[in-house]
Amino acid sequence: MSLELTAIVRKDPAGGFVAFVEELPGANTQGETLEEARENLREAVALVLESNRALAEQSLVGADVIRERLIA
Repeated sequence: MSLELTAIVRKDPAGGFVAFVEELPGANTQGETLEEARENLREAVALVLESNRALAEQSLVGADVIRERLIA
């Protein structure tokens, strides 16, 4: 998939880094190092998308819908 998101990373005064994705509420994390924060953020994005997909599927049970792949 070629979708691009914007990661925001801030140094935490208490130590480490805090990171979130501007376009995806709920995708936020932290890490002791910049690379750990980045890696954790990739995982957070995957988890938020997986969770949102499961919630959508539950809400559509029994509904007559068209499901198709979207590449953005």
